[in-house]
Amino acid sequence: MIPQDFIDDLIARTDIVDLIDQYVPLKKSGANYMACCPFHKEKSPSFSVSPSKQFYHCFSCGEHGSAIAFVMKYQGLGFVEAVQLLADRVGMVVPNVRGNNEDSAAHRAAKKQQQQTLENTVQAACEFYHQQLPLNSQAIDYTNKRGLTSDIITHYGIGYAPDGWQPLAQIFQPYPSVSLVESGMVLDNEGKHYDRFRHRLMFPIRNVSGQVIGFGGRVLDDSKPKYLNSPDTPLFDKGKNLYGLYEARQAIKDAGRILVVEGYMDVVALAQFGVGYAVAALGTATTAEHIKILFRQTDSVYFCFDGDGAGRKAAWRALENALPQLKDDKSLNFLFLPENHDPDSFVRAFGRKRFEEALLHESKPLSVYFWDALTENVDISHQEGKAELVKSAAPLLNQMTQAPALAYLLKQELSTKTGIDPSNLAYLMGQAAPRRHVEAKSYQLPPESFRQPETLTLVQKQIRALLLNPQWAQYVVFPDYLPLSGDLNALLALAKFYQNHQHNLYMGTAQALEFFRNTPYANVLAFVFRHITDWDDNSDAAQQDFIDGIIKLSQQLKNEQIEQLKQKGNLNAQEMKLLMQLITMR
Repeated sequence: MIPQDFIDDLIARTDIVDLIDQYVPLKKSGANYMACCPFHKEKSPSFSVSPSKQFYHCFSCGEHGSAIAFVMKYQGLGFVEAVQLLADRVGMVVPNVRGNNEDSAAHRAAKKQQQQTLENTVQAACEFYHQQLPLNSQAIDYTNKRGLTSDIITHYGIGYAPDGWQPLAQIFQPYPSVSLVESGMVLDNEGKHYDRFRHRLMFPIRNVSGQVIGFGGRVLDDSKPKYLNSPDTPLFDKGKNLYGLYEARQAIKDAGRILVVEGYMDVVALAQFGVGYAVAALGTATTAEHIKILFRQTDSVYFCFDGDGAGRKAAWRALENALPQLKDDKSLNFLFLPENHDPDSFVRAFGRKRFEEALLHESKPLSVYFWDALTENVDISHQEGKAELVKSAAPLLNQMTQAPALAYLLKQELSTKTGIDPSNLAYLMGQAAPRRHVEAKSYQLPPESFRQPETLTLVQKQIRALLLNPQWAQYVVFPDYLPLSGDLNALLALAKFYQNHQHNLYMGTAQALEFFRNTPYANVLAFVFRHITDWDDNSDAAQQDFIDGIIKLSQQLKNEQIEQLKQKGNLNAQEMKLLMQLITMR
């Protein structure tokens, strides 16, 4: 059994827009995103995804749910498999819990508390650094010299870590603390504690949910090291995060591509010139996990590196890690700038238009760069060179298991370059020529019952409104002496769920639906969701309608109780007292 607190945390960390957009292209529509429903045939988009509520709903066929529900439905997975897939996607480990193990529950609670403490610590440090920037003349001079506007500084939350051994002691008491050390903000050198970041321009690193998880710090002069990054911590794994991804999400969707550069300043400078879809690896080579993250954002990934040896080495490493993740509907492109330029200097010298011209028209597709790199130092005019090419290309091509069409075409090209027959080449590579198999897309028409006119009861309307507005749970109050039954129990259970989690900022509709999965209330929740007509009706008028509805339900219950007592006759003293009380309160 997977703990509910893990499910809640998983949903909070999963960006449902990024998830669904990986399978179904979404387009921005007001505060939400729309697409043609993947679960039935339609010409006009009626499938809506709400980033604020982390939920999807089709206004035509009625399909709805959380990120877990989408993966289960779209990929045909069971609940546990869907949870595992999403957990792998965000770097969480699904707990293996059997029965009611109090020790495991306590351990999970402790880990969750540690997580929240570390998150609060780095967030407080981020705010401190951001406040310090305008107070230091050297930091101001540096940002002015680099041409950083106040809008860009605010957008990326850029700050300044003051000089000195313990600047963070200004806001953290006691200093040091366990959270400061565990988050990597403070170093412990044989019992002597001091800030990791001192006299540096600070770049907050955020996860896909926007939570600050670490920092990159740049010197303001020629000191070494030029960049200093947070170490790996329970919050931060540099191999699984990209700088600027959270800030670039909308620009990536608008451009339909993502650009990977080498440094924080490259990302910031490009954004300032209107190229807002750039991200950077965090002081490490582009990893396989980075490639997975990139492909979740868009189908078109561009790498831009310096034209020197280090840049080309980084590009080849990115290509190698990308091959196992590559798919036939994804593309990788590589742009190499002149050796005296990086993206920062290039866009400042030539502007956005020239940079994007170079990116779109001078970049090398993977299929071109692949052969350019492999044949750069190999002479294939003689047989030894051809043999060497086969030896170096074969293991790389064999990794392209998810892109059978492109792998097949590249193997054909290898056959042409070496003059080896394709069947013999396949034998030398240890496998037969790959075959691409594409299953026909199956569509399921919505059940006819969805098309029949259905009317919600007042209770069901209240459940629907409460599902979308957890903050209204405080208004759901019924006297203990009024018996509740049917859908009223579902309304009260939903209100209690929200009330019990009122201090959890990430708790919402998606978590509620998963909490009530496989409970007696699941059917009524699913039923009312088919009748949603407006995601975001949380106006004062709607709130008052909800309050009035609760009052009306209470009055109906009182009237029903009065009639029951009247019809019973021969009331005992307690029942007579209740009847008089109810009549008095009418």
